[in-house]
Amino acid sequence: MAREVKVYEVKDYRADIDSDWCPGCGDFGILAAIQQALYRLQIPPHKVAVCSGIGCSGKTPHYLRAYGFHTLHGRVLPFATGLKLANHGLTVIAVGGDGDGYGIGAGYFINAGRRNVDFTYIVFNNEVYGLTKGQAAPTLPRGAKTKSMPEENVQQGLNPIALAVGAGYTFVARGFALDVKHLSELIARGIAHRGSAFIDVLQTCPTYNDIHTREWYLGLDRPEKRPRLYKLEEAGFDPVVTDPEDPEEIRAKQISAIAKSYEWGERIPIGVFYQVELPTFEDNLREKGILGEVPLAEADPFSRDVTELVEALR
Repeated sequence: MAREVKVYEVKDYRADIDSDWCPGCGDFGILAAIQQALYRLQIPPHKVAVCSGIGCSGKTPHYLRAYGFHTLHGRVLPFATGLKLANHGLTVIAVGGDGDGYGIGAGYFINAGRRNVDFTYIVFNNEVYGLTKGQAAPTLPRGAKTKSMPEENVQQGLNPIALAVGAGYTFVARGFALDVKHLSELIARGIAHRGSAFIDVLQTCPTYNDIHTREWYLGLDRPEKRPRLYKLEEAGFDPVVTDPEDPEEIRAKQISAIAKSYEWGERIPIGVFYQVELPTFEDNLREKGILGEVPLAEADPFSRDVTELVEALR
């Protein structure tokens, strides 16, 4: 008798816990997009692990029906790396805010890109520290002043897309929290990508960020009502490296992605900026005999003879 294959619905990825974000927060859209992406890919909830850092976005694992880990401030990527190496049969998703990921977690952000571990990192980018009363986060432009700030921001805003490309992420994208359909497509592509996928999500913070609001992103503040956001795929932008063995093509695609990432203000691109298929960190560990085909979480802890290792440490 053929085994019946379960078809999952979006509700199967929703936890029975009411979210308590502020009304109008972009976090709701990102949460819905993650749930819809998992539904698109039909990944069983028990095969998904979601870990988060600190901040408003840190609550995300609580609202998903999956394994959840609410970790330390700025340290979500080491946890995600450990999860994937211990059980590479899991789909691992890391989430965090722009302050969490680009501020205290910046060193981990760069080095995770260098490794190319097969997981997806989604950053909730609202340009402020929403949980701690709206201070300027690393992505807020210099000279900007939100309603919670006594003075203008005096530091240069960070470009996470350019930083991710330079760090070595093999899938780099940007989405918009209030366009859930498009964002869910990006997240699904990121999860399906074999390697480190990074998605920066522009989102609204109705409580503290009164500069880059829903109306601003959608261009409703303009006389012609023309949206500032536009989709790269609709503009004919090609982010995919066709020959991963060709360093010149890789370099050209990286330069193109970085140049495009600096468009901001009148026109803001969203979509995939860069994508290449390269050996993952797990591939490199397997090649050296460090990581086996059986996940460490399922392996017999007494199956490996460590006598030689112990003797070397004497």
